Amino acid sequence: MNSMIYAHSVPGKGEEWWEPLPAHLTAVAGRAGEFAAVFGGRELACAMGALHDIGKLQAAFQAYIRGQGPSVDHSTAGAVLAERRYPAPFGRMMAYGIAGHHAGLANGAVAGGGLSALKDRLAAGTAAPLPASRLTPDLDVAPAAVALAAPVLSAGFTHEFSAAFLIRMLFSCLVDADRLETERFYAERRNEKVERGCALTVADLRDRLNAHLAEFDGRTGAVDTLRSEVLAAVRARAGDEPGLFSLTVPTGGGKTLSSLAFALDHAVRHGLRRVIYVIPFTSVVEQTAAVFRKALGSDDAVLEHHSGFDFGPADGGTPDKGNDDEGKDGAKKLRLAAENWDRPVVVTTAVQFFESLFSNRPSACRKLHAIAGSVVILDEAQTLPLTMLRPCLEALRELARGYRSSVVLCTATQPAVTVEAGFRNGLDKVRELAPDPPELYRRLKRVTVATIAEPLSDEALADRLLDEPQALCIVKSRRHARDLLRRIAGADGARHLSTSLCAKHRRAELAAIREDLKAGRTVRLVATSLVEAGVDFSFPTVYRAMAGLDSIAQAAGRCNRNGELPELGRVFVFTSPENEGHRPPAELALFARTAADVLRTHDDPLALDTLRAYFQQVYWLRGDEDLDAAKVGEGPDAIRGILTALCRHRTKHDFPFADIAKAFRIIDSPLVPVIVPYRPAGEPDAVPRLLDALRHAPADKTGGIARDLQPYLVQVPRAARAGLVKAGAAECIRSDEFGDQFVALVNGDLYHPDVGLDWEDPTFRRFETSIF
Repeated sequence: MNSMIYAHSVPGKGEEWWEPLPAHLTAVAGRAGEFAAVFGGRELACAMGALHDIGKLQAAFQAYIRGQGPSVDHSTAGAVLAERRYPAPFGRMMAYGIAGHHAGLANGAVAGGGLSALKDRLAAGTAAPLPASRLTPDLDVAPAAVALAAPVLSAGFTHEFSAAFLIRMLFSCLVDADRLETERFYAERRNEKVERGCALTVADLRDRLNAHLAEFDGRTGAVDTLRSEVLAAVRARAGDEPGLFSLTVPTGGGKTLSSLAFALDHAVRHGLRRVIYVIPFTSVVEQTAAVFRKALGSDDAVLEHHSGFDFGPADGGTPDKGNDDEGKDGAKKLRLAAENWDRPVVVTTAVQFFESLFSNRPSACRKLHAIAGSVVILDEAQTLPLTMLRPCLEALRELARGYRSSVVLCTATQPAVTVEAGFRNGLDKVRELAPDPPELYRRLKRVTVATIAEPLSDEALADRLLDEPQALCIVKSRRHARDLLRRIAGADGARHLSTSLCAKHRRAELAAIREDLKAGRTVRLVATSLVEAGVDFSFPTVYRAMAGLDSIAQAAGRCNRNGELPELGRVFVFTSPENEGHRPPAELALFARTAADVLRTHDDPLALDTLRAYFQQVYWLRGDEDLDAAKVGEGPDAIRGILTALCRHRTKHDFPFADIAKAFRIIDSPLVPVIVPYRPAGEPDAVPRLLDALRHAPADKTGGIARDLQPYLVQVPRAARAGLVKAGAAECIRSDEFGDQFVALVNGDLYHPDVGLDWEDPTFRRFETSIF
């Protein structure tokens, strides 16, 4: 190998500007090793980094990079060399990540997901023309060192799940190291500074949170006193050894900030790197991130990551070839790569968190190594989907067992997914942080809950709301919220909150509603479940459509929240007539039916014995197959269950990564974003300006514009967005370059100031011409 062998070229520059292959391999090996050191995998990741691009030694690749031939596979050679050089099972584990660092983790034995099987690639591939020993000495990772590495495979090791999980983590280290080093190289050549990371540490944020919490000192109300007691008790446990915890605090008990305080204290005490807060709903991510930014006094320290922030970067690789088109494309891919979570506080959704853990795509897996050595707070753990529950719990168990992560199951009901709570398939050795949860429930009783026996029509429900000066009604769907609002739209104080409003619109509505409630003005709010977590509303009366008891408990937390009423607040649980057509998704309907069954024999929906009876039916009495029901693979060879599929393929480590990634879906029909023309009162009209910039900016300069557009996104079903585009009510911007990443509403009349985006009739026009 000599200076004429290159890893990357620079468009329009001579070879003296290019990056020599040894320099790239050395840098990636070092960085990947650093990433893996937290879980004991330094040697494995370092060896992967040293070999990942060894295929670029080929004369055919060197011709390609000079524009003198077609692109060639440069990933397989390193994978072949890894399996030959390193002992089983480590060579095969490394080969997965090396072979897939551009295209993704493949199935081990059978092609799938558009990728050839790893076994076939290894059989057909050839090793690099030079062995690893001819590289620089610091890259020559001895097989003996690798064989002694990865203590993650020791105590508590389960062959199939632990091995597959380690492969993903090593893959993450390699992909992120490769992307970061390529980004660094090109930024240096452009004389640009790469803005990454955060200057604040978890210790800095702990101190800032202390200052924020000090503002609440001296409050003497009963609820404030209880919140202070919970906070003190939780923080006193920060020195406990990392592992699995639960925090069971009733809604209104200060759970959010108490869990953050514990996480930061615990991280400081044990040298952990970040706090990752995992939340069921996108809308609550936005609210929680805002609470954290205020409490920590920093926007930069808190990364908010959900579907509205993920514009789906094209997987693939780093720029190699020296022509203008390839350079632009590579830069675009780098800028659109998924976040690698290099912030001390990350707030994300359960969808983003768990689907990434089971993904095979480089962009999704890139951030996984950031979870190691972190505190993961899983908010409302009982909301995990039934059909994916066991794989999700195994992932949490593995993070706590082998990756120096502490996992906190944070819930307002009870730790429904633990062995200690009675769930046979649950997590075990989970330590409760809250002081005496039953006593907390008794002291925080602020409402009565009554179930309305007969179905309540929308007309009757509207009449009830109009009889109340301040009332909240929570229904099961955006459509129901919209229809009910229109029945009371002419009345004083009629309000609406759902994810049909873009984030900026929701924030404006939230602020206005809080101000009206504080001033004692009339508020009749119709909302979806987005208000059930992270929103500090307090109404004297709440109506909640029949749902799971955990959701009813959350709704009750919006009633007399601070115990300010002279009497108990009132919560009414109702059902709607079947002929009104407001049907929830199948799984939510199951929860509602189970709750209705339990309430026939239990008076108080919020009592601990009622909740126990409910969770026994929802989780504990189900068989293993019901809790791991994804179909892995196609045709007659398909396997039911992700854990079963891993077990079947454990002997030769032929794990079906691509098939598992396709099968694992927290949401069966994921939503997609539409950019809407919302303009806040008194502010300039930003969306037209941003869209104009998006239409004309260079492809590699759109990242900042995309970020600025995020507050103006509404998530809708993919079929609904396709209908808008087909009807000419929305358009794909620069679809030849970005596909359907940027879809903007053209018919602005479909975005209403009261209910947000209504896509049912794409031809609707309020005026002859659109405002947009």
